[in-house]
Amino acid sequence: MPKLKTRKSVAKRVKVTKKKKALRSKAGRRHLLSGKSRKRKRNMRKKEEMPAGTKKLIKRALPYSA
Repeated sequence: MPKLKTRKSVAKRVKVTKKKKALRSKAGRRHLLSGKSRKRKRNMRKKEEMPAGTKKLIKRALPYSA
């Protein structure tokens, strides 16, 4: 059986934990930050777990980590 290729675009955006949960960064943190509240910007720093429905897609895109 040949080796499976990792989708690098997904690998750069998603981190898979030991318990096989996919974590991603929140959107909206690049620019136009002056209009956002301090609390909102602070909450955007945290990683967010991806919904369970995307687990199959992540597993296919990252065959050796998911």
